[in-house]
Amino acid sequence: MERKADIKRKTSETDISLKINLDDISPSEISTGVPFFDHMLNAFAKHGQFYLEIRCDGDTQIDDHHSVEDIGIVMGLAFKKALGDKKGISRFGFASVPMDDSLAQVSVDFSGRAFYKYTGCELSGYISDYAEELTNEFFYAFAANAGMNLHANLIYGQNRHHIHEALFKALAVAVREAKKIVSDEIPSTKGVI
Repeated sequence: MERKADIKRKTSETDISLKINLDDISPSEISTGVPFFDHMLNAFAKHGQFYLEIRCDGDTQIDDHHSVEDIGIVMGLAFKKALGDKKGISRFGFASVPMDDSLAQVSVDFSGRAFYKYTGCELSGYISDYAEELTNEFFYAFAANAGMNLHANLIYGQNRHHIHEALFKALAVAVREAKKIVSDEIPSTKGVI
């Protein structure tokens, strides 16, 4: 069974097409119109060990918020579709990832229930034109639409680029562990997720 999804979503603010293959590690093709976010999504796909193809035409002349949030929505929907009934997956994932001066820890559960929590320094500055709070917007939209628990903890960090890269890479490794096929059963005492 191929764990793939192809999602398109068009609104008055964004036009997004996204393809994922959870079992393909080919180089991703990412163009969101938000250069720093492209860099983070490339890290997410590379270290999450999945193929990601994404194109977004968004109203970035206003700001990047709609593009980043809507990509989180579409990414969550794509993961939900690609995972299907979640038969055989590990379900849970955890990662502690350093990036030079920064250390991030992320825990995920593809439980079918949506919850997002971030702890750490306030993400309120800018990296080039990228507003730091957009990382929280993406993580929240991704978790809500994938139907997953996502807890992100920034333990410490100084360099703003390193902080976000540690968070995205920790998310990647946690997701990689959670999507891994480890059995032929539904990973729940209920028999369904």
